Amino acid sequence: MLNFSFHCPTLFAFGDGEEQRTGELVRRFGGTKVLLVYGGGSIFKNGAYDDAAASLNRAGIPFVELGGVQPNPRSGKVYEGIGLCRAEGVDFVLAVGGGSAIDTAKAIAVGTLYEGDFWDFYTHKAADKSLPVGVVLTLSATGSEASPSTVITHENGDLKWGNVKTDVYRPVFAVMNPRYTCSLPPYQTACGAMDMLSHVMERYFTTTDHVDVTDRICEGLMQTILSNALKAMENPDDYNARAELMWCGTLAHNNLCGVGRAQDWASHQMSHELSALYDSAHGATLSVITPAWMQYVLHRDPQRFAQFAVRVFGCQMDFHHPELTAQEGIERLKHWIRAMGLPLTLKEIGALQDDIPAMVAHRMKKPGGFPFGGFAPIHETDMALILELAAR
Repeated sequence: MLNFSFHCPTLFAFGDGEEQRTGELVRRFGGTKVLLVYGGGSIFKNGAYDDAAASLNRAGIPFVELGGVQPNPRSGKVYEGIGLCRAEGVDFVLAVGGGSAIDTAKAIAVGTLYEGDFWDFYTHKAADKSLPVGVVLTLSATGSEASPSTVITHENGDLKWGNVKTDVYRPVFAVMNPRYTCSLPPYQTACGAMDMLSHVMERYFTTTDHVDVTDRICEGLMQTILSNALKAMENPDDYNARAELMWCGTLAHNNLCGVGRAQDWASHQMSHELSALYDSAHGATLSVITPAWMQYVLHRDPQRFAQFAVRVFGCQMDFHHPELTAQEGIERLKHWIRAMGLPLTLKEIGALQDDIPAMVAHRMKKPGGFPFGGFAPIHETDMALILELAAR
């Protein structure tokens, strides 16, 4: 196990009815005027907007609004929000929604206090200060409600990049009512489950030895995600399944699973290229890329992949041929992906095999573009071959 520091200061108000505390929590963390950041119509249908607005009004906290945040959130909305914060004297940013609203809110909160271009924090610069950010979560997926990271797509070049990570991006509180997620469309539920599963897997597949504690945490989370996602798909109003998924999403990406170990993140890096170029749902791009990446790098450590198969999917261990057990684990993951109604091939998300050179070239625009990946270094040729596997 490697040395580590772990700090997760976010306050979690979890459960049905906790949304009524939103205004009180904004006030507790110093907010006197709020920028309310949200996406489209879902928060009006599930009541989250009305609940947040009512709670702010009860607390006597004025707010201005920034709606229209899109999935794969865009830089234009960040610039708009920064301008609004400065013009209106906002001192607190409240995201109501899922990962796209939260990531936009985080970028706005950091950019408002910075004299330069907020995009500097996605290329080379670490932020050292931010307006406080609060969250009313309506989607179990990204874990952005407690993570030190954001992902924004810059519209000049379709560059979907993450920030230079620092704890100033962690929200000060997250209000988490699983009831809001019951009205999600099945595909959105499925994409969210794949995203949180991938967040755990990116940490689980490691080159670090003696990480038994976090291995077991990862395995428990993955099993909980796999089973409760299917329950939520079968019965969307299953509050207990929704609650399990919502808390799993947070624990999957606040880095509890990643302490003391080298992490990978190759699948996320490649999936970001698909999202940027084809505007595909993040979870769908991960369902395409992850099994292909597993197949390609399995030979580096068949034993770890076999451990994944045995402990997460209950496969029987073939001690003489662990690679066969590992293959069975990959097949069971693919079966779960199909059961969730998610894609497994590039074609299913609108990408073609002929597009692969363009995807690799687009990745090269990112600072430090190649190689990437902590479990197995991915070079240009490797990325192309993984995408070829995903095209089949």
